[in-house]
Amino acid sequence: METFAPVARLDTAPRAWYNKVDDHLVHLGFHKSQYELTLYVKHQGTNILVISLYVDDMLVIGSNVEEINWFKLEMKKVFKMTDLGLKSYFLGIEIKQNQDEVFLSQRKYAKEILKKFLMENCKTVNTPMNQKEKLIKDDGSDKVNEYEFRSLIGCLMYLTTTRPDILNVVSILSRFMHCPNETHMIAAKRVIRYIKGTWNFGVKFLKQKEMKLIGFSDSDRGGSIDDKKSTSGYCFSLGSGMFSWSSKKQATVAQSTAEAEFIVATAAVNQALWLRKIFFDLNLEQKQSTKIHVDNQAAIAILNNPVFHGKTKHFNIKFFFV
Repeated sequence: METFAPVARLDTAPRAWYNKVDDHLVHLGFHKSQYELTLYVKHQGTNILVISLYVDDMLVIGSNVEEINWFKLEMKKVFKMTDLGLKSYFLGIEIKQNQDEVFLSQRKYAKEILKKFLMENCKTVNTPMNQKEKLIKDDGSDKVNEYEFRSLIGCLMYLTTTRPDILNVVSILSRFMHCPNETHMIAAKRVIRYIKGTWNFGVKFLKQKEMKLIGFSDSDRGGSIDDKKSTSGYCFSLGSGMFSWSSKKQATVAQSTAEAEFIVATAAVNQALWLRKIFFDLNLEQKQSTKIHVDNQAAIAILNNPVFHGKTKHFNIKFFFV
C-alpha cells in the first residue's frame, strides 16, 4: 500500500481536477466502481491494482510491485506527482504494515487533541462515558463557549475514524453542538480523559484464510430524553478487526424495543448490501449470505417472517424491504 500525491493542483475547480484524473485512469484501463466513485480497479490476469482518490491525494494498492511501478510512471507522464513510498501516514491516520497484519491508529492526532485543549496532564478514566448519565438539551446548567465545544466535538469525530470505542458517546454529544452547557462540556472532556489513557489504541487487521463479511447491530430504546428517539449502532468485520461502524439517532420514534432493533437491523442490511458490491469490485465477492447478528428475539422473528401484522402494522413500510 503506497501513497502518491501531486505537487501542484490544477488552477481550475476541483471538479475539473477530478475529471482529468478520471479520464486518465480510465484510459489506463481502470474500472471505476459504480458504488464508490473515487475507487478504481484494474484486473490483469490474477493481479489486481486498486486506486483510491481523496481530493488530490492518491492511494495505490496492488498485488504486483511491477504493476505499481508501471502505474507510477504512467501518472508521471501526465501529472507532476510526488512518490511518498510505502504508506505510513495518511490524513492523520498512522499505518503500520507488517507481513501478516496492518495496524491503523491516530496516536499523534490523539496527543494533539490533548495538547489543544490543555489536558495533557489530566487524570485518566476507564470508560468514555458514565453509563448512568443521560444528557439533555437543557438541564439548568450554565452555557459554555459554543465555538470551543464544536471544535472539541469536531476533533473527536475525526478520531472515530480508527476509534469505534468512542463513536457512541461522540454521536450523542454532537446533538448538543448548538446548545452546549457545562454538563455537555464535562461529558466531552471525560472522553478526552479516556483518550489520555488509551491514546495508542487503534484497529488491527490480521491476515485471514477466509474473508467472510459479518455484521452486528444493536439499539437502545428511547435513549434520547428530549425526543424519545432511539440510537442505532452497527459494525462489520471480515474476520479480523472491525472496518465499518456507525452510531446515530434514529429518524423515527420506536414504539417498542423490537421496532428499534428492527430499524437498526434494516440499516445494517443496507450497509451490508453496499459493502458486498464494493467487495465484488475488489475480487472479494461474498458468495455466501451475510449474517447480521441481532440480540432481540422479537426483531429476529419479524425479520425472518414479517407476518405479525398486529404487532408490526405501525412500522414504517420502508423497513420491511429486508
